[in-house]
Amino acid sequence: MNSVATKMVVVPDIAGPIDNVNEEGKVLAISEMSELFNVTLRTLRFYEEKGLLNPVRRGARRFYGARDVGRMRVILQAKKIGLTLAEIRRVIKLVESDVPRSEQLGELQTICAGQQQILSEQKVMLDEQVAEVEDVLGALGALMSVG
Repeated sequence: MNSVATKMVVVPDIAGPIDNVNEEGKVLAISEMSELFNVTLRTLRFYEEKGLLNPVRRGARRFYGARDVGRMRVILQAKKIGLTLAEIRRVIKLVESDVPRSEQLGELQTICAGQQQILSEQKVMLDEQVAEVEDVLGALGALMSVG
C-alpha cells in the first residue's frame, strides 16, 4: 500500500497570506486585474476608493502588484460569504499584521463562525417566508378555481 499522505489542506483565500501571491515585481494593468478576477473596472475602482486596494499610479493608469492580487482574493472570498466592507477591512488588516499566524487563524475562525450563525438565522427566516408565500399562492389558486 502506498504510504504517501493523501490528506491535503486547502488554505482558504480569506486566510491570506497577502504577499507573494504572484511573481515578485510583476504588475497587472487594471484590465488584466479585471480579467483575472472576472470583475468590472468599476468594481476595482470601488475597492480602491474604499481603501481595500492600493494600485500604483503611473499617470492616469493603475497597476496592481502582488499585494493587491492577494487582497483581491481575500476580498472576493470574504464577499462571497457575506462579510461587510468593514469586516473585510478587518480581515485584511489581520492577515497583513504581525500577529502570530495561529492567532490570525483563530480570529478568522471566530469571524467566519459569527457569519455562519448570521447566515443560519437568515436561512431560517427565508425558509419561513418561502413557506408563507407557498401558503398564499395555494390559497390564491383555490380562490381562482372557485370563482
